[in-house]
Amino acid sequence: MSSRYNPVRGILLLVGGLLARVGLVDRERITRATDLSWPRIVTGLARMSKSTADVAMVGLALGPTAIAGVGFATPFWNLSFALGAGVAGATIGMVSQRFGADARDELALTVTTSAAVVLALTLPLAVVYWVVPGFLVDLVGSGTDAVAYGERYLKVVALGAPFAALNLVGSRTLVGADDAYAPMVLRGGGALLNIAINAVLVFGLGMGVVGAAIGTVVANVVVAIAFVVGFARGGLPGVDFPVRIPLSRPFLDRSLARDLAEMGTPLVGTNLARTGAQFPRLFIVGLFGPTVVSAYVVALRVRALLDTPNWGLSLASSSLVGQALGENDEREATAWASTVLRLGVGVYLVVALGLLPFSRQVGRLFVDDVAVLGLVTVFVAVACVSVVFRGVDGGATGPLRASGDTRWPLYSQLAGMYLFALPIAYVGILVPAIGVLALYASLLAETAVPAAITYYRFVSGRWRVVSRSYRPDAALDD
Repeated sequence: MSSRYNPVRGILLLVGGLLARVGLVDRERITRATDLSWPRIVTGLARMSKSTADVAMVGLALGPTAIAGVGFATPFWNLSFALGAGVAGATIGMVSQRFGADARDELALTVTTSAAVVLALTLPLAVVYWVVPGFLVDLVGSGTDAVAYGERYLKVVALGAPFAALNLVGSRTLVGADDAYAPMVLRGGGALLNIAINAVLVFGLGMGVVGAAIGTVVANVVVAIAFVVGFARGGLPGVDFPVRIPLSRPFLDRSLARDLAEMGTPLVGTNLARTGAQFPRLFIVGLFGPTVVSAYVVALRVRALLDTPNWGLSLASSSLVGQALGENDEREATAWASTVLRLGVGVYLVVALGLLPFSRQVGRLFVDDVAVLGLVTVFVAVACVSVVFRGVDGGATGPLRASGDTRWPLYSQLAGMYLFALPIAYVGILVPAIGVLALYASLLAETAVPAAITYYRFVSGRWRVVSRSYRPDAALDD
């Protein structure tokens, strides 16, 4: 897709142009942030469309109960994804700083060390998912049929967990090195492959949830192989990589591993806080019955699709801020952080307000039962409103991630999920008169509270001080 003519880039530039016109951002910064962001956003759209298509295909083929089953299994897949994303979040901060300081040897070692860490974290989980999927799904699920669907889905999709984690490291590495186009081609292509395989297996061969899981595994394996070959060769046919990892070198470095652990542990904790809350949350939602569960799962998938601007904007902020910090230019880092944050909030407002009037039409993509459609419609509308706060959270988290100040995103997720979202959801069980209204309020609190906390930390400026402990030796010696 051309960087000059595509709708995603056009929307970013349009929103950025309006912000520049009122003096909130610099137009040249918007252009550079857009060029780095839009390929990642397209990647996110492709991958989240794949996840949304999984649910839609399963729902249309097997009904709401199958949607609930996939929903019960999804948190376990997300758990391994959370571990990989946490390590990859530290990777982009370290890679961007070393790329900015031109410390290529440290950069390559950072990547290989990150890959070893994510494999060590996710391989044991994959084994557990394969061996006892029914036991795990039954812990959070309700309804015999829904649990059975979830068990079959989890057993197969477990095989793809380590490869998905490796793909995150590969993608974040390239973005940190100022290249979002190559990850878009690889991961976006993998998402399209996944959708094609699912369509054949779910509808053509009638394999249901197992077919959806097989498509996910195959696509992640193919993309992982492409990343490995690309890094070893410095690129693939038609796609150059800014980072090359020679095979004749050490692949682990203890000091870099310690930095990864210090930066990555809070990010892993942040992701685990968000993902771990899905288990009690689905248990609570399950008490409302399978119809509510299916509507809730649809809302989460729609919100994840709407949240794809953060795939590009938040990571672009980490990359641009990290490169400026690697050059010891804190003023430039702050300017980039503020620019991307404002652009992100504007984009999220446009996206949410654009889809909100079509909530019912979106619901029809998942269910055709009129009795269920009304509930799905309301959940989708609430998802549209709640996602705006993700724009604030992602924009504030980007510079914190780049600087190594990764504890506050963890605090924000713990507060949002465990002090607000889960208790609010449970009120709907304790007070039947409130019922499903509590779930709507929970969805809003889940994003609004973290947004407020991370934004507070960002405007405090303390992240610039924290970054001084993690900058590469080449920068500190200047």
